[in-house]
Amino acid sequence: MNYNYLIVGSGLYGATIAQQAKKAGKSVLVIDKRPNIGGNIYTEKVEGINVHKYGAHIFHTNNKEVWDYVTSFVDFNRFTNSPVANYKGELYSMPFNMYTFNKMWGVVTPEEAAAKIEEQKKEITGEPKNLEEQAISLVGRDIYEKLVKGYTEKQWGRDCKDLPAFIIKRLPVRLTFDNNYFNALYQGIPIGGYTKLIEKMLEGIEVRLNVDYLENKEELDKLAEKVIYTGPIDAYFDYKLGTLEYRSVRFENEILDKPNFQGNAAVNYTDRETPWTRIIEHKWFEFGKDENGNDLPKTVISREYSSEWKLGDEPYYPVNDTKNSTLYEQYKALAEAEDNVIFGGRLGEYKYYDMDKTVEVALAAAKKELP
Repeated sequence: MNYNYLIVGSGLYGATIAQQAKKAGKSVLVIDKRPNIGGNIYTEKVEGINVHKYGAHIFHTNNKEVWDYVTSFVDFNRFTNSPVANYKGELYSMPFNMYTFNKMWGVVTPEEAAAKIEEQKKEITGEPKNLEEQAISLVGRDIYEKLVKGYTEKQWGRDCKDLPAFIIKRLPVRLTFDNNYFNALYQGIPIGGYTKLIEKMLEGIEVRLNVDYLENKEELDKLAEKVIYTGPIDAYFDYKLGTLEYRSVRFENEILDKPNFQGNAAVNYTDRETPWTRIIEHKWFEFGKDENGNDLPKTVISREYSSEWKLGDEPYYPVNDTKNSTLYEQYKALAEAEDNVIFGGRLGEYKYYDMDKTVEVALAAAKKELP
């Protein structure tokens, strides 16, 4: 055995454990079946712009320990996520705030906005039976119809009446003019992109790319005393109990020979008829400038299409309904019986994690594992 740890996957979870293991004096090998490090937070430079290859990622957290940890590797900028909603050409502020309510109803004071929402919420009596009723009970019919319904149906590929109420536990309603989507103390994006962050975390650690762990499991397992596995838990067991379901996302990228396409990093298309859910204009994550503060002459946009997932597609969002949660628990029992393997991260735990939570659970796992 050449290594103390073999880490399968170079995303945020794998990179955090790898960094902590190296810091503790352990020998580490990181492998990834992709041709690049970083998992889904990988950024690729195109026309001087750091393009978020697997969808937009904005780091936000209230956890100072996590923030201090990630900012110890690279500097983060002060990006604040303020998406715009486009409903058939009408533009609204997100999250729902006083700008949204003024545009929707012409109200000017928080009191007027609150009264309007309360009046519309009364439409639902009793316990909401589905997502539509749940959303109306939180924000009223007008906001639901224009800003929630179409977007949600595209995301899930189902009518809101056919989706369970628990998917929308709450909708942020702000009776202020605050456009900051994330209510977090710390927020930003690594200057130079996320790939730079992962590179710094994996500094001095052996990394092998284009290596499929499950295809070479027997020989790879012999290389290390312990495996940290961050791939899909059902794939590890060759889907023998069945396949866990995900929602997937498809991206259409375009380089445009103009400095500005939509004037904002994210614009959500909330009507049902527009086939994409949102358009990301990557340069605005870093204020339209390169690392030296120069304006970038071109722009790169990505249209996002939500889709049903099938084997072979990129898994993005776990479908944590009763059926899939029950199946995951069965796989988890198998995982716990595995000798010298730790399952972790979004795919290993079949759980949607924000980036800060990924780092938090990886640091906790490393603390438990490493002396």
